Amino acid sequence: MSTYVYGITRGEVSGLGDRLRGIGDPPLPVRALTEGELSAIVSDCPAELKPRRRDLLAHQHVLAEVGDAHPVLPMRFGSVSTSDDDVRTVLSEHADRYHEQLSRLADRVEYNVKAVHDESAVLHQVLSEEPELRMMAEANRASGGGTHEDKLRFGELMATAVQARETRDAQIVEEALVPAAEAVRPGPESGGWFLSLSVLLAKDGTGPLLSAVSELEKAHPRLKLRVNGPLPPYSFVDS
Repeated sequence: MSTYVYGITRGEVSGLGDRLRGIGDPPLPVRALTEGELSAIVSDCPAELKPRRRDLLAHQHVLAEVGDAHPVLPMRFGSVSTSDDDVRTVLSEHADRYHEQLSRLADRVEYNVKAVHDESAVLHQVLSEEPELRMMAEANRASGGGTHEDKLRFGELMATAVQARETRDAQIVEEALVPAAEAVRPGPESGGWFLSLSVLLAKDGTGPLLSAVSELEKAHPRLKLRVNGPLPPYSFVDS
């Protein structure tokens, strides 16, 4: 059976199987594989592994439970090795890299910030900034809505203008958040948002990030920002 890897930590970690269950149906007991000064937190891997909500939450729960007592280098959901022996081999071969990353990410958490536009607000701003589009809108309105071709052309130009505004606003958001973070990387892609950023913070360092988000929304009412965290610092683990 293949081995599912949740994360990597320092030292020996005992007694996990007595109290901690991971992915699978039924949930599989979690154990630690120790090689030298490192331990991989693992379980058996189910025959069929899919990103079901229950398993995603179980993966995160294991990292949170182990992380309460040990600095953990988190692996993303779906990290699988062919066997326990292969996991030990990787720990041995890359020990220096894992120790460096464990030191760098100790007592650090990740927050994800997503940005989307308030649709009516951004359309109003685009029209206020683009005289040609504003004139087209007024002409279409004066002629009872305009022809099909007029509407199509106006819609295409508006979509292009909104995309350009998304690009500019993504830069505005990132520049505002960078001073509040130790590091920033592109976040997981998802539909409906024009920006997803992963932000690395000290566990007690969320204040500047939340203040920056609040100030952004006040200064730019067209922006709607969503902050999710704290999370294990997945985005800052180097492959």
